[in-house]
Amino acid sequence: MALRDQVQLITYADRLAGDLPGLARLLRSPELAGVFGGVHVLPFFTPFDGADAGFDPVDHTHVDPRLGTWDDVRDLARTHDVVVDLIVNHVSADSPAFRDVRERGDASPHASMFLTMSSVFPGGATEADLTRIYRPRPGLPFTPVRLGDRWRYVWTTFTPQQVDIDVHADAGRAYLTSILDAVAGAGVRLVRLDAVGYAVKTPGTTCFMTPETFAFIEDFTARARERGVDVLVEVHAYYERQVQIGRSVDLVYDFALPPLVLHALYTGDGAALVRWLGMRPANAVTVLDTHDGIGVIDVGRDQTVEPGEPERPGLLTPSQVDELVEGIHARTGGASARATGAAASNLDLYQVNSTFYDALGRDDARYLAARAVQLFTPGIPQVYYVGALAGGNDVDLLERTGVGRDVNRHRYTPDEVAAALVRPVVRALLALCRFRNTHPAFGGGVEVGLAGSLLSLTRRARTAVASLDVDLATGAAHVTWTGADGATGTCDDLLDLPGTW
Repeated sequence: MALRDQVQLITYADRLAGDLPGLARLLRSPELAGVFGGVHVLPFFTPFDGADAGFDPVDHTHVDPRLGTWDDVRDLARTHDVVVDLIVNHVSADSPAFRDVRERGDASPHASMFLTMSSVFPGGATEADLTRIYRPRPGLPFTPVRLGDRWRYVWTTFTPQQVDIDVHADAGRAYLTSILDAVAGAGVRLVRLDAVGYAVKTPGTTCFMTPETFAFIEDFTARARERGVDVLVEVHAYYERQVQIGRSVDLVYDFALPPLVLHALYTGDGAALVRWLGMRPANAVTVLDTHDGIGVIDVGRDQTVEPGEPERPGLLTPSQVDELVEGIHARTGGASARATGAAASNLDLYQVNSTFYDALGRDDARYLAARAVQLFTPGIPQVYYVGALAGGNDVDLLERTGVGRDVNRHRYTPDEVAAALVRPVVRALLALCRFRNTHPAFGGGVEVGLAGSLLSLTRRARTAVASLDVDLATGAAHVTWTGADGATGTCDDLLDLPGTW
């Protein structure tokens, strides 16, 4: 199976293997042979340890020398399909360009690169204009900053340390093109557009996933393809919008899958999950966990409905979403509650911060069943590094930093990685990944069935068949497949999945 179609790892270079060369050595080690055909390396730009763990780059075209060089990225791309973040919405307030604008104001050659309230609303904004703006955190997306000789309201969608770019200005386009050139030159063939849903601000709209946003994505994708680079769009949004996005881009995340899998395994009811499996975009990257939290907005009602419009219900009802969130908090012993919302410095309105393993109460059988559902679902599977090692919530790190997402961003030592790789649940997950990478049935479509609490997923390509049955009420999972000799293989306990088939 081609590298692009195999399971991919999501990881920080420093938190799993120290740096980029260390990450390459680990991925090429005997323990991980055949497990990951690709790797999404989370931001390694200067600085990788800023205010938002690398998502606030001062210089997006340079690798932080503490992690390596572009040559190290190029070396990793020799053996793995490398995915890199392009942070198109904002840069660090400490970037040289914005520091110059702070010093010189409109006289700076970079002045047009950054958005202010007045550059989006030159005639002024009404209360209706401002309340219509959609933001993933409380309050308005503006920060007062002195630019040259006057105070301005700078547009800051996420934090005051992350200043939004005018993606249509010549300076903004040139900046984003320089990043594309840097990653393409390092052999990267897939980029993830981080927070792209907020990248275009259009007066009188929600400024989120508007027609103008889609036009920008289309234009940026065309520029990327000219350089041999495909585009993965990262947007947390109402599920119908995800389906719409999937029609317009190379790849889109399936962010509805994680909460629906949890809901199904919590309640024994797979109806919402099966409904989604019947409508989801085929060109999806499937995840259960990422460097962010477990999204709930992706299965809830549409939060961008205008006043007077009818409500658009979600894949789960409001009470089901509430029960899901409380279920995560209960199974994590309250750790996720301490790491989420106003309890931590990340005031995201749509995510619960926890590892997926802890969200399932560290139940190995249910965890492997969840992973099997992910791997049997069509798309490109990505497994977050903490999830790959069946890691628990790092409450100590959370208490040290006060950053909610850090509960799911453990810094592994080499000894911890070695110890995790011999745990039965981890060995079983790695075997599942090898199975997904090599069995020819995964080159075909999927057939989905639900009888009571029994969920079945069958992948079929010509004569090759692989089937998964999961009792959602108990977490028990059963896999069958056709072997190379045509005989049928079977496994009644995922902890015992064989290494050959």
